[in-house]
Amino acid sequence: MRRLYFLIPDVPTAKKIVDDLLLARVLERHIHVIAREDTPLGELPEAGLAQRTDLIPAIERGLSYGGATGMLAGLLVIAIPGAAVVSAGALVVALAFAGSAMGAWLSSMVGMSIDSPRLKPFEQAIQAGQLLMMVDVDAERVDETVALIHGHHPEAKPEGVEADIPAFP
Repeated sequence: MRRLYFLIPDVPTAKKIVDDLLLARVLERHIHVIAREDTPLGELPEAGLAQRTDLIPAIERGLSYGGATGMLAGLLVIAIPGAAVVSAGALVVALAFAGSAMGAWLSSMVGMSIDSPRLKPFEQAIQAGQLLMMVDVDAERVDETVALIHGHHPEAKPEGVEADIPAFP
């Protein structure tokens, strides 16, 4: 999947683009719109926490750091003579799993409170009243989708393609 970014001048244009995308068989859950807080979006698919915040990357970091920390704690415990009463392998795996879960939970709390760094380049345009539309499409549909939007709506400015969107946006 690739994420396409477009700056849209107004809500009526965004509604027309969403209609065109739906007709082109882009699922509504793959379309995300961000606007200034005082802009009524109506029935446009508004971006959720996963798109607006650093939630998904924070969870990924928490899983890896927490898992590594838990595994190191498990290895430390079994290195102490007499401390490892249970199977050493099971203890290391259990602590790695517990560390991953705790790391993901804690980092998700932090990630929800931080704005996504991927949206930083668009902050001024959004505050000026434009809408940011993010469209997630398969890699082979990128050119087709950009041509569709730009062909029907030349006022929509393509702002780039992101190659590594999270696996579960």
